[in-house]
Amino acid sequence: MNKTELIAALAKKAGMTKVDAAKAFNALSEVARTELKAGKKISLIGFGSFFMQNRPARKGKNPRTGKAIKIPAKKVLKFKASKTF
Repeated sequence: MNKTELIAALAKKAGMTKVDAAKAFNALSEVARTELKAGKKISLIGFGSFFMQNRPARKGKNPRTGKAIKIPAKKVLKFKASKTF
């Protein structure tokens, strides 16, 4: 399911127009992005939790050359589904 199909499904389920559903979806996406960038956790009861996690620097291998490379540390988005999901 892509974004357009998701918005259409939301509009149908909520009994609203696709334009209103798109506005709601975009607002939710923007708020979630802002909160996660600030290091906060988003918990949706019955669905799951979104949070940022630090991935430490590590060593890896270039698959083409087999040469050892250093992969830098970075923050990654994680999702943990709830038990009821």
